[in-house]
This record gives sequence, structure tokens and C-alpha cells, in this order.
Amino acid sequence: MEHPSQDSLLKHPNSITYESPYPLYALAISHSPHRVAVGSFLETFNNRVDVLSFDPETLTLKPQLPALSFDHPYPPTKLMFHPSTSSPNLLASSGDFLRLWDLRDHSAEPLSVLNNSKSSEFCAPLTSFDWNDVEPRRLGTSSIDTTCTIWDVERGVVETQLIAHDKEVYDIAWGEARVFSSVSADGSVRIFDLRDKEHSTIIYESPQPDTPLLRLAWNKQDLRYMATILMDSNKVVILDIRAPTMPVAELERHAASVNAISWAPQSSRHICSAGDDTQALIWELPTVAGPNGIDPMSVYSAGSEINQLQWSAAVPDWIAVAFSNKMQLLKV
Repeated sequence: MEHPSQDSLLKHPNSITYESPYPLYALAISHSPHRVAVGSFLETFNNRVDVLSFDPETLTLKPQLPALSFDHPYPPTKLMFHPSTSSPNLLASSGDFLRLWDLRDHSAEPLSVLNNSKSSEFCAPLTSFDWNDVEPRRLGTSSIDTTCTIWDVERGVVETQLIAHDKEVYDIAWGEARVFSSVSADGSVRIFDLRDKEHSTIIYESPQPDTPLLRLAWNKQDLRYMATILMDSNKVVILDIRAPTMPVAELERHAASVNAISWAPQSSRHICSAGDDTQALIWELPTVAGPNGIDPMSVYSAGSEINQLQWSAAVPDWIAVAFSNKMQLLKV
């Protein structure tokens, strides 16, 4: 049997590819209508966000016409659609500021530019953000200035801002309506409760002091579990917040650094990870890990290092990965 060529792989019934003129990083998938937003990663001020329409029935992915593309200052560090179906056209992006965009039928209109700095017209660059799916008026951002800012995006005001870590904060994730967690260059995972802002709980620290933690994913199907990744590490660390400090599992089958993680939206035991080894691995977490570790249940190889992935809550059969100048939707 002949090996399929790269061209035929791009048309494989289990994957659809969009090729951009730019390197891609940020991506997001909306609920309804099914849209995919992709952000360019150019080391200049002028960047782009393109909005594609995705039809899971006909397996088509194409730029939305008339073209829903817009200029974005600096590369967006994250893109995310409003988490409820009530506002399917609302898109948020982070970078130099938190920005909200209204994606209409024929145009993308900037709604607001939210600056969390009380003392300056500029704010420190935002590394990431997360939209609260329990209370969607609430959105949290993480920044290199050690803070996390909680916004009431409906009113366009800061609800609270707190110094979350000793060093840059790289990611933030909501668990419940008022509970969020963050990871930092200081190597810690911390949980915060908005009802008690003076205190936080450290539930994990890097085994090597000050090894940054880059990404954080909270399991929405089972809030006891979260996952994080360390800088320049091939491991995905699975944490149980009831048993702080010791990971319940470490997934170590990547051959190079892991760059992105995403829990399955409809299963508490499945997670996907992707990295510099060009692979996206789907894992099923056993109730008890064996002595030789855990093997992934499926492996997908991309054309180059995978920088980003999203497991779509809107279309849970699909995972989006970004690598080089391509965004690929994979059917799982």
C-alpha cells in the first residue's frame, strides 16, 4: 500500500487545512454559526485576524465572504469567541490591550479597547485571557506585569486587579463563576477566589525552582483536575487540586517541548497536547497510572512544530491545530 502524499493528506476526510499568507498562532472556534478565527504571528505592529466559515457536514473551510478579516495591532496572543450561543458574533483578542470585536455579516467592527492600567494610556502586554463560561460578563486577563485583571466586559470596567505572582503571568483559566487559576514564570500554579482576594492557594510548583509554567487548562467536566506545561519540557503535568504539590500523572511521550494543551469539552478523561515534535497526542487518563507511564491513544503528525491547539466545545468532534502558516481541523 502506498503512503499517502502530503497533498492527499491535506484532503483527508479526517482533516481540513487552511493555508494563510502568514505564520499563524492564535485561533478560536465559535458556536453558531461555525466560524474559525486565526491570528497572524508577525514580529511587526501590523497583524491580521481572518475569520473562516466551517461546515462540519460538507467538510469545507473557507474565508468568510465578504471577507471578514481585520487588522490587529501586534500578534494576538489569544482569540476567543463569546462562550455562550447568545452572542455568537462577539470575539475577544489579547495583545497590547484586551479588545472586543463584533463580527457582523459583512464587516468586523471594533467594539472596545480595554486598558487595565490606572496610571497610563498603555498597559503591559497581555499574555492570555479566559472568558468565564458560567458568567460570560466576566473575563480574566494575565499580564507580564505579574497581575491578573478581572473585567466586567458588558460594562467595560475592571472588577478587580490583583498581583497574582512574583513574575510574569503566562496563562489564566476559570474554574467556577468566581474561581480562577494562573501560571507564571515563577513556576507556580495558584488558585484565586474573588470572594477572598487577599489569599491564594499554591497547588503546584516546578520541580526545578523558577522553571516557568507556560500554559494552564482547567478540566471543565471535572473541576478537580487541571493540566500545565513547563518551559522547554516534553511533559504534560496533570494536577488534582485536592492533593496539591504532587502531580497525579505526567504525560511524557512527546519527543520535544509541549506548546499547547486542551481538555476534551465532553469528557473528563481526555486531553490533547501538541508540541515541537510536530505531533498532537490524544490521551485517555486511566483511573490508576501504570508503572511505565501512560501512552497516548492516538497520534497525529503535522507538517512542522505545532504552536497552538483548541479542542472545540462548539463542535467537539474537531480539534484545531496551528503550525507554520497552516491551521488544520482534525476529526477525532
